[in-house]
Amino acid sequence: MPPARPRTYLVTGAASGIGEATTARLRAQGHTVLGADLAGSDIDADLSTPEGRTRLVDRARELSGGRLDAVIASAGLHLYDPRTVQVNYFGAVATLEGLRPLLAAGGDPRAVVVSSLTAIHPHDPAIADAALAGDESAAIAAAEAAVQRGEGHAVYGSSKNALARWVRRTAATAAWAGAGIPLNAVAPGTVLTPMTEPMLATPGVREAVDSVIPMPLNGHAAAEQVAPLLDFLTSPENTHVTGQIVFIDGGADATLRGEGAW
Repeated sequence: MPPARPRTYLVTGAASGIGEATTARLRAQGHTVLGADLAGSDIDADLSTPEGRTRLVDRARELSGGRLDAVIASAGLHLYDPRTVQVNYFGAVATLEGLRPLLAAGGDPRAVVVSSLTAIHPHDPAIADAALAGDESAAIAAAEAAVQRGEGHAVYGSSKNALARWVRRTAATAAWAGAGIPLNAVAPGTVLTPMTEPMLATPGVREAVDSVIPMPLNGHAAAEQVAPLLDFLTSPENTHVTGQIVFIDGGADATLRGEGAW
């Protein structure tokens, strides 16, 4: 059935994985979704660059008529490369900050970004702190240094750690909560996407992944199983959930951090 009040969404990373599954779900409900990705979407933009981020906002304003009801920032990379922090942190924050005026003009505006269970793993403070300070050059340099030290695996988790912390420090501000815009993050565990499936099919790698992201409830998730949570958090029904990092991880966070964190 079509929704009682169709909404206009913008979803980044819409061409694959969680973004694609969420876009399909929302469109099936009768909502208008502007998809953004590197190519082949309503908006083609490279969020690793300032130019791409500006293009995203400009095209979103043009295509939406200056009004969005919800933004889902799902675009992300998992590479041992500085581009990972450029997309995962700077691209996501630029998306949310750049589109906030369009949300303020919308009805029951909502925003959510995709973080990761790896945000709670040990991270590289130089990467995360530079990101949170808004110093992209320093964050890139710190990521490059991590790769050179043989610690490229830390770049992804550090970018997601910074992103989760940005949500916590930003959501309750006048620009977001004060303007009636809930801002949250979801933190999936291992999700079966084109990015992860080849890795999980490699002998020994699946076991290594499961040792650091243990998921006792139903194991690895499909992207379609994450989409309903994003749907709720960006719906009018979500009136009071904000500033939260909502784990959708099959119990990984509870397993790793126990009863002392909630």
